[in-house]
Amino acid sequence: MNPAKVVRDRIRTLTDLPNVGPAVAADLHRLGIDSPEQLKGRDAFALYDQLCSITGYRQDPCVIDVFLSITRFMEGDEARPWWHYTAQRKAIRQRDEPR
Repeated sequence: MNPAKVVRDRIRTLTDLPNVGPAVAADLHRLGIDSPEQLKGRDAFALYDQLCSITGYRQDPCVIDVFLSITRFMEGDEARPWWHYTAQRKAIRQRDEPR
């Protein structure tokens, strides 16, 4: 759903979350996540790695941005577009890469 249209107290299904449409909802189902509440306390990078493992190929890194947007939203942050998290994802990945 478009982040500008998200109403926190009306979140019932995965597609009610910011930046989640049918394709991302399907990916979350593959990960065993069937409700927004199951995202609380989850790590966006771990979810991404699990999805890559399940599908057998490397997903677009922007999927991490979407996962960051929804895990942070479920922890109380405001609904933001997925690209709000791109610079943060890149900084975290760069920091965590072996040198």
